[in-house]
Amino acid sequence: MCAEVSDVSRRPALPSTQIWPLVLLILLQIVCLVVFIGDVFMEMRMLPLASMFSVINLSEIAATVGLALGLVFEAFVLVKLIKRQERMQQTLTAAATALSDLMMTYFQTWGLTPTEQDVAAFTIKGCSIAEIAVLRGSAEGTIKTHLNAIYRKSGVTGRAQLVSVLVDDLLQTPLIAPAAAAPQRRAQG
Repeated sequence: MCAEVSDVSRRPALPSTQIWPLVLLILLQIVCLVVFIGDVFMEMRMLPLASMFSVINLSEIAATVGLALGLVFEAFVLVKLIKRQERMQQTLTAAATALSDLMMTYFQTWGLTPTEQDVAAFTIKGCSIAEIAVLRGSAEGTIKTHLNAIYRKSGVTGRAQLVSVLVDDLLQTPLIAPAAAAPQRRAQG
């Protein structure tokens, strides 16, 4: 339903439901690593120097080193994913803001009333006439009348053209100014 379309700027960068299982897994692996390191050192202290580097001890040492490297890799990947998610969220927020600003500019240029602006925004979000009527507490015929006025004032013939005007203009406009994007990329790199 179109009412579920929310403001993207209010969405969390990475939902905690996605982070906690990974963090718990890493913590469990850290506990295992500590146990393995303790086990290897205990065996090394108890064994004579000649048998300290037997095949069994070397395999335990290799497994412990492998687990440690895996943990480092997992932590590195998790940090990179969180940073990537933050960058994507910033881009999505910039796009949503740009679309909202562009819509308001067009709505004012076309001379839409506040009610027509509301109906146009719901239309652009993909709401059906029935959904808009429910959200606005109006009859479907009233929404159709507003849509006809919107199409007439904007010089388009329907929903697809209305959306197309905005999307075409949005795609031709950079979301982030080149001067502002360069320092941001350097800081994230």
